[in-house]
Amino acid sequence: MTVLGPYADDAGNTIEFRSADGSAAPSPDDAALAASAGALFRVLFSGRRNRLVHSLPMRLADLRIQFDCDDGLVEIGPRAGVPALRANMRVGQDARIVLGRNVSATSRVGFSAVEGTTVTVGDDVMFASDIQLRADDGHPIFDVRTGRRANPARPITVGDHVWVGWGAVLLAGTTVGDGSVVGMHAVVKGRVPNNCVVAGVPARVVRRDIAWERPHLSLSKPYYKPDASTVERSPYWNLTQDDALPTVTGRGRTARRVLRRVLPRPLRARLRRLARKVRPAR
Repeated sequence: MTVLGPYADDAGNTIEFRSADGSAAPSPDDAALAASAGALFRVLFSGRRNRLVHSLPMRLADLRIQFDCDDGLVEIGPRAGVPALRANMRVGQDARIVLGRNVSATSRVGFSAVEGTTVTVGDDVMFASDIQLRADDGHPIFDVRTGRRANPARPITVGDHVWVGWGAVLLAGTTVGDGSVVGMHAVVKGRVPNNCVVAGVPARVVRRDIAWERPHLSLSKPYYKPDASTVERSPYWNLTQDDALPTVTGRGRTARRVLRRVLPRPLRARLRRLARKVRPAR
C-alpha cells in the first residue's frame, strides 16, 4: 500500500483509523491529510491478519512498515503540535509495535519486533536522527554445546517524555523510565531509571534528577535558557527513583557501587583492607 487510507484484503490484513477518543474513524480527516501532505507512505503485507491502526489527528513525513509474517500489529497514537513521524518498521510473527501520543522523529527511526515481542513507546517521546530500537538481532545465534538460542528476542519499553539522542541504539530487553535522556550514540540494554541521563557503550547513568523540555535552543525564544524560568515545565519534573544502571560520578565510584550490590559486607571489607595494602605510596 502506498496510499494513505483505509484498507482490507482477502488475507485479513487491514489499515484502520481511529479518532482521538478511540472510536473507529472511516478515513483520515482533511486536517490529517493536509498535515501529512507529501509524506512517504508504504506498507507491505506478506502474511495474514496483520493490522495497522493509526489514530487521528496524525502528522506523517515518512512511514514504511513491513509485515513479514502473520498476526502482527502496529498502533500509532495521535500527533499534533510536534514534528512529523518518520519510521521504518519490521514486524514479525505475533509481534507488536505501539507508539503513544506525540511521538516525533528527526529522521527515520528503525523498529524491529519479531517472535511475539512488543516494542512500546510512550507519550511525548522525541527521537533524534539515526536511531534503532531492536527487540531482536535479525538472525539467531546458538550455543554450540546445548543448541539453545543465545540471543532470544525480548521486549523494549520506552516511557513517557523520553528524549533519545542522535545515533542511539536500544537493544532487546531495554526499559527506559519516564523523563530520561539517552545520549548520542549510546547503546542501551537493561533498565534505565526515570529522570536521568544515560550515555556511553554500554550506556551508564551519567546524571540523575534531571528534566528536559522540547523548546529548541536556537529555534524557540528566549535564545538563552539559563534556568527553568525560560521554559514551560511539563509534568515530568521528578527525582530519579531507581539506580538500575551503574552511575558514572567519578573515578572508581562505579566499581564501588557495583561491588556493594553483589558482594557480602565481610568480603567487601577484606577487599578494602587488601586494596590499602597494595596501594602505591604517593
